[in-house]
Amino acid sequence: MPPFTLALAQYPVEPLPGLSAWKDKIALWVSEASAVGAKLLVFPEYASMELASLDPRGTSDPAAAIRFVSALHQSVDGHHAMLAARHGVYIIAGSMPVPLDDGRIVNRARIFTPSRGMSWQDKIVPTRMERARWGISGGDVIRAFRTPMAVIGITIGHDIEYPLIARAQAEAGAHFILAPSRMESIAACGRTQTGALARALENQLFVAQSSILGAAPWSPVLGENHGVAGLFGPVNGGAPADGVIATGPTSEARWLLLDVDPERVTQWRADDAMQGFASWPEQAGLAYGPAPAIPFELVNLA
Repeated sequence: MPPFTLALAQYPVEPLPGLSAWKDKIALWVSEASAVGAKLLVFPEYASMELASLDPRGTSDPAAAIRFVSALHQSVDGHHAMLAARHGVYIIAGSMPVPLDDGRIVNRARIFTPSRGMSWQDKIVPTRMERARWGISGGDVIRAFRTPMAVIGITIGHDIEYPLIARAQAEAGAHFILAPSRMESIAACGRTQTGALARALENQLFVAQSSILGAAPWSPVLGENHGVAGLFGPVNGGAPADGVIATGPTSEARWLLLDVDPERVTQWRADDAMQGFASWPEQAGLAYGPAPAIPFELVNLA
């Protein structure tokens, strides 16, 4: 797989005057990234929740905000599908609450292809706040996605802190773990970046993080937001000694654009003195018990 340009959003949330204004905003962001050659665009966790500003109830009641935005998911998805086709790019849309047929609501990141293909990854482990106040349920399938650029996995928010999720994706051939994130505090930012570095180290692959920026005092769901976009790798084999390949400037709304080569993952796993990916099974005898079985799917979006 040849090198390609990856675009990671440092995305500012803001109150919007209407759905058309939101569509214009997303269209501008996608246009700017595609104009400089980006092929894979990653928006952050809960970026779509800025749409709650269109409903007065969403400024005071988090559950109402979740319900309102979840009802817009078909319109939101249609817009991203159109943009992916128009610009010939793959888009990881900002995750949003999506209602399921059984009545549950999940935090879902959707991936859109230039041929109008679409798939998704649901957050597996919602936070305490998501469960208790927002009514978000955990997903029940882990996926990896085969694209022309690379095989990718998606871990939403603090799912990057749970090693077995990314491990399943790595074993399916993932070169990149994409980590769309929304961090409500400096501590949360530190946790997710630590998780990203750990997943990159133990699986010898890239972890790429996108992030929401800025305060949203009008939203009981979004509130404060901290963090930057970043690309992380194993701390050996030519990667930086601290594992941080690149991060965006603090508090600046922009794309972090990076030329990346999936073949580096193959080289890391073949040539590095430390063989974390291959050696993973050696710890099996130390486990306290089997992990719960979660279905896994490899989705072909090439």
